[in-house]
Amino acid sequence: MQEEFRKEQILIEKNEFQKETDLIKIIIKTQEDLKNANKNFEFADSDLIDYYIYQIKANQAKLNYLIKIAKIKGINVDFIKDMEYRYWEEDAV
Repeated sequence: MQEEFRKEQILIEKNEFQKETDLIKIIIKTQEDLKNANKNFEFADSDLIDYYIYQIKANQAKLNYLIKIAKIKGINVDFIKDMEYRYWEEDAV
């Protein structure tokens, strides 16, 4: 019987600033997902209304959780808005 071994992946430990930046990016993306779900709900056919309601509720719950974590870490809301601008600039490049 031959055993297979997986190569262990080296995990790079992120510093606190990188973790906070990642959290902010996730908050911004979740805000955009929520906006899109709301827009899609407005124009949804009757068959998709329940789907978009689910998306709205799920994204709102996720956003509430992420904002709670950000507040615990002491991240300023103005900082998140500043990062939103930078985040979209980075993605455009």
